Amino acid sequence: MGFGALLLLAGVAQAQQWVPQVSNSTASLRGVSAVNEKIVWASGSAGTVLYTTDGGASWSISKVPGAEGLDFRGIRAVDGKTVYVMSAGAGDKSQIYKTSDAGLHWTLQFTNPNPKGFFDSIAFWDVKHGIVLGDAVDGHAEVRSTTDGGAHWLQRQTPAALPNEGSFAASNTCLFLLNEDHVWFVTGGSGAARVFHSEDGGEAWTIADTPIRNDSASAGIFSVAFRDAQRGMIVGGDYARDDEDRANIAVTSDGGKTWAATISRPHGFRSAVAWLPDIHAWIATGTSGSDISTDDGRSWRSFDAGAYNALSFLSVHAGWAVGPRGRIARFRP
Repeated sequence: MGFGALLLLAGVAQAQQWVPQVSNSTASLRGVSAVNEKIVWASGSAGTVLYTTDGGASWSISKVPGAEGLDFRGIRAVDGKTVYVMSAGAGDKSQIYKTSDAGLHWTLQFTNPNPKGFFDSIAFWDVKHGIVLGDAVDGHAEVRSTTDGGAHWLQRQTPAALPNEGSFAASNTCLFLLNEDHVWFVTGGSGAARVFHSEDGGEAWTIADTPIRNDSASAGIFSVAFRDAQRGMIVGGDYARDDEDRANIAVTSDGGKTWAATISRPHGFRSAVAWLPDIHAWIATGTSGSDISTDDGRSWRSFDAGAYNALSFLSVHAGWAVGPRGRIARFRP
């Protein structure tokens, strides 16, 4: 690491902040996806889809016809024009839409056919290849993948779920993709807090137990992120007790085969975590605040007490958080 990078890292370790932006929305926002320093998309309740092309100086609404009653918990902008948005809800309330012209037109691609289904998160490797994750149906987590840009969604076989085990549609980060084939998703619920991993795009899966708390239906792992194929982090806790920091973080250095708790922890329930490669830092956020770690989770410092649900970071200069009542903020070191 060069001297300039060390100076930047030292500065970031001292002071950060979320700078609020005007979203012109009162929706509960749980999805955010940055394309670059200028183009960002966000989504939430009441069919809300927002976008900016000027780094958040102004936000506009993109209307998805017929989706006014849906809760868009997940959004992925894979380039400047191609965006996928996922709604969460029972049965046919779980849907996937796509735009190929930056929101001028939207196409309904898929509606969950199972009345027991409930989508939690959506992610893409590229414009053609992606995965959607849902709660367990008939004893197995629902995983569907596409190789043709969402024209078809193939159901994948997953290992048996534990009783009461599911994923949390809280931030669209309970599912994480890396490189060409790696997939991780995380679970929670009473008696369950596990990490599922596939190295072949969802064909075969391994499962790892974790030390994250799972003592109620509102507790478990809420978010997973990896800085490379070996080193990753999970965060969570209990969203019904968001000021408690007990058993809310774990890290791995072997690709998710094993997970270890850290001595220092984020200061409360955290629903999203992200890696900032240019400053070698982790950011975690939730409804009780945000924290930063510059030593792979060994120590954490709180830098904001505002309530946020989700994060999207490309770099220290391109990071956003969204939350309740239309809250949107940009990260500033």
